[in-house]
Amino acid sequence: MTPAFEKLQKHLKQLPGLGYRSAERIALHLLVEKPARLAELVSALEAAAQSVRRCAQCGNLAEAELCPICADGQRDHGIVCVVEHVPDLTALERSGAHRGVYHVLHGKLSPIGGVSPADLNFGPLFTRIAAGEVHELILALSNDVEGEATCHYLTERLPAGGAIRVSRIGFGLPSGGGVLYADAVTLKSALAGRREYS
Repeated sequence: MTPAFEKLQKHLKQLPGLGYRSAERIALHLLVEKPARLAELVSALEAAAQSVRRCAQCGNLAEAELCPICADGQRDHGIVCVVEHVPDLTALERSGAHRGVYHVLHGKLSPIGGVSPADLNFGPLFTRIAAGEVHELILALSNDVEGEATCHYLTERLPAGGAIRVSRIGFGLPSGGGVLYADAVTLKSALAGRREYS
């Protein structure tokens, strides 16, 4: 193989979910079998890189200051579902079970992994809470040690007096599993079975 091909394959292999063989197949597909698609892919990547950013309010993907969910006046902006990553938000949204808004942390606390509160998207959430916009937080974080630590960190920083109801999604999700890999029925029952967090 040529150096340029190997460089392309190396970059593809760095993408999540792609191993050596998958990266090789994609590179061959784009360069040999469907070269016309390569220009379209490059164009789409460049356009997305120019226009897609994080929503200023929740951290979701957006092309304006706010994502379509935060900009939707029909949603209950007082109920905020906190998730780790954008794919978790997408999975919950696909279930149709949540009609509030979201907040994406872009990770979870992990002292061993070197992830501290400063590395996560807590600031805009605390701003919304301080402004009195939030009356319920639904914690839809992984059911593992890091997810629990993140929930604890967040709840410890809420205003005293219980003005904000805090619930944790019910775990019809497997222990140690995340939101991203659950089907719509499991996500609906997890949201419906949420409980007070303490």
